[in-house]
Amino acid sequence: MKTFSYILILLLLISCNSNQKPMKKIIFLHHSTGQGVWYGETNRYVRKLTGKSDVKTFFNRYNRKNKTNFEITELSFPKKVPYGWQNYPYDYYNIWVKNAGDQPYMEEPTLEILTKEYDVIIFKHCYPVSKILEDTGTADINSKEKRLENYKLQYEALKKKMHEFPNNKFIVWTPAVHVKSKITKEEAERTQQFYKWIKNEWNENGDNIYLWDFYKYETEGDLYLKEEYASNPNNSHPNKEFNAKMAKVFGKFVIDVAGNEVENVVAEVQE
Repeated sequence: MKTFSYILILLLLISCNSNQKPMKKIIFLHHSTGQGVWYGETNRYVRKLTGKSDVKTFFNRYNRKNKTNFEITELSFPKKVPYGWQNYPYDYYNIWVKNAGDQPYMEEPTLEILTKEYDVIIFKHCYPVSKILEDTGTADINSKEKRLENYKLQYEALKKKMHEFPNNKFIVWTPAVHVKSKITKEEAERTQQFYKWIKNEWNENGDNIYLWDFYKYETEGDLYLKEEYASNPNNSHPNKEFNAKMAKVFGKFVIDVAGNEVENVVAEVQE
């Protein structure tokens, strides 16, 4: 009888583990800040001729070394035309929640479309997301205004939407931030509040959404993108050296998520 029980337990364990197969196809949705990390130090002429990037190089080396077949691609989202170069909480909410469905919205793929083609979907905001205005006391989920009260409603709606696709995983970058010369202290403090809210309240352990803590790497505990990581003191795009370092850190995090290395992922979020 004991032998039968042991066999039954073993079969159950095998069955559970079979559902934890690695997720092979990955897409990274981004604008300029994300593009910087994607390419890292790759020369612009090389990338135009070959499509090479630091993140893809990291994936290729990992696949060769570990005999895996993770595939990652990137996409500017949303495009400048026709939607417009806006990738803030309102825009993801607008495309993926308010206008959800099997048809593109203004030529942009909805989650219903993306989740059929990709196992892991990664998205982020560029640093203007940190230009956060003071709350009015009247939150509006359909407002484009950059206010914490609106961001929170839009993020809650996005989380609920992503939970509709339990067979997919989502990676969300914590917000990018400006250098000190390009943002007020009050705006920077509100961005930090948004960041802490995402990590400590919005984020849920055990669901299909994972945070990559870009804000932590950019600020190292301060309110602003550190000047030594910026293109220059008046430009909030990170420089090539920082991007090259982040490309490897980001690549490893994505593979940990896609490959179900849950302990590594949890450790990254809680650092």
